[in-house]
Amino acid sequence: MTREIALIVGAGAGLSAALARRAAQDGMAVAIAARNIEKLDPLAAETGAVPFACDVADEAQVDALFAAVATRFGVPNLVVFNAAARARGPVDGLDAAAVKQALLVSAYGGFLVGRAGARAMLPRGSGSIFFTGASASVKGFANSSSFAMGKFGLRGLAQSMARELAPKGIHVGHFIIDGAIQAGDGSRLRDKGPEAALDPAAIADSYFHMHRQSRSAWTWEMELRPFVETF
Repeated sequence: MTREIALIVGAGAGLSAALARRAAQDGMAVAIAARNIEKLDPLAAETGAVPFACDVADEAQVDALFAAVATRFGVPNLVVFNAAARARGPVDGLDAAAVKQALLVSAYGGFLVGRAGARAMLPRGSGSIFFTGASASVKGFANSSSFAMGKFGLRGLAQSMARELAPKGIHVGHFIIDGAIQAGDGSRLRDKGPEAALDPAAIADSYFHMHRQSRSAWTWEMELRPFVETF
């Protein structure tokens, strides 16, 4: 059986690290990408993942990333877009350049990665392209307009891609992470108790459950939250 390949874009601590660990545990070849790859050295040493430098808002860099991964491993079976950015504060005081950069990373970067993944997978007719969303994918919060714009846009991208690419064998998924994720150091969410934040390893299990789904019963979107989190 051919070894599967996973590419995690926007890698770092927390969820993306859990995804890399799970992919390695499943025997997959793992590529991890971020703008600053020095921070990926510990994760690469732990999992055997190969780090690649990439700014997701730069078309040439995204295309070069997929070319480099294809040369090193082959066409990915699983691509996860986990990059995000935001400009915080009240809308009347936000810096326009900072908001533009946040949208370039969160939404435009998702498009570039999703397009590159689709171009790579379509000739083979199989593969999964997953996007990490948040509570802000479906509800905008005060002082977080740039994040909501980026995540709403990413969700629309995923929904459109799922409808377009599912009949061609490409499984597109969007994950609404509705709650805080446990920090890499094991800390919890404020003082709300040990189960108030999502366990990144448990989230990764859900990503891989979706990746392994029979195409007779594909899911395009999944919401995940701690059982104590209100809807």
